Amino acid sequence: MQSERLDGVLPAASYRNRMLLALSLGWATLQAGRFLLPPLLPPITETFALSSGGAGLALTAFGLVYAVAQYPSGTYSDSLSRASLILPGFLVLLVGFSLVGVSTTVAVFVAGLLLLGIGKGLFASPARVLLGDLFVSSRGRALGIFSAGTDLGGLIAAGLAAAVLATTVWRVAFAPIIVLVALVTLLFVVWNRETYSVERVPLEPGETARRIVATQTQRERLLAYALFYFAVGGLTNFYPLLLVENSGFSAALASGAFALIFAVGILVKPTAGEVSDRFPRLLVSIVGLLVAAGGLALIILAPSLPFVALGTILTSVGYKTQFPIADAVVMEAAPADSVGGDLGAARGVFLAANAVGPGFVGIVADVATYALAFWALVGAFLFGAVILARQYRR
Repeated sequence: MQSERLDGVLPAASYRNRMLLALSLGWATLQAGRFLLPPLLPPITETFALSSGGAGLALTAFGLVYAVAQYPSGTYSDSLSRASLILPGFLVLLVGFSLVGVSTTVAVFVAGLLLLGIGKGLFASPARVLLGDLFVSSRGRALGIFSAGTDLGGLIAAGLAAAVLATTVWRVAFAPIIVLVALVTLLFVVWNRETYSVERVPLEPGETARRIVATQTQRERLLAYALFYFAVGGLTNFYPLLLVENSGFSAALASGAFALIFAVGILVKPTAGEVSDRFPRLLVSIVGLLVAAGGLALIILAPSLPFVALGTILTSVGYKTQFPIADAVVMEAAPADSVGGDLGAARGVFLAANAVGPGFVGIVADVATYALAFWALVGAFLFGAVILARQYRR
């Protein structure tokens, strides 16, 4: 498979579609486990006596580890094979979810989060680049389907969290995730045709860093999408608590609104990816950022249920549009022999910004209000749109 990819020969459509299915299911499953955390934060913080700031910093630590893992995993997948990183990613995720599920102390819980960050980092960039290799002419659409796994996972998490909170202790929610990760891992092993390799690969972070910021255009795009990821990190981790504190929603109603974000995203991401294959990616991205900013502002200003529902839909449509576009923009700017490393490095920047988001929102909420913290996220969406609009006009 590696030689086929390098020679520009694509395997049969049936194989490509099976890999798209396996990787998308894997992403959906690990994201389901990841998005169990926001609706479970109230009982988790109570169990471990964590403040909002402490919970935010724990999630920031998870996000930073995930970000740091992006570059080496992408670079190794260029030199070895994509599968050589994807399979270990699945195995580390199994251990991480198991630790989170059985944790009885803060130390074990945080250790589980850190392993989840490593496992997700091993999986994320190589999986995206493999799909980019397999679906060259429809990269946006394939990445849109893959990234829609986040939203499928978010819906699963919302329903699972609601059921668990109504019937038992929060730790039980992670048991089905562990089983699903194991099943998807088996599916990937059975279908995969790539070889598995283990050898030393030199990392050249300086050269990669210089390449991804070589021009003003690249630097500005990195900044714009880093601002976007920062806003998303704060939004997705504290959105239910915003609705509880700012809108007076019950925990169940806030979880329902949180689920709506993902229900919309399942449709938006593949559609946005396909639209960006047909029209200028930057234009689609700019419109999405403006819609997200408007939707989030509406939620803050008009906290009644109808406006919150409308604002949630607009926010989801706007920000879910960005994910396949950001990945495709980076891949298309990278040299053919370093797509994984360049995507990993760029995603490392994006995800470092994403990891700061929860800590920022948690700390601002501790010293002020959730509304003030979310106004800052609106500003991040708008600033990103302004940067991209300047580029589009050139």
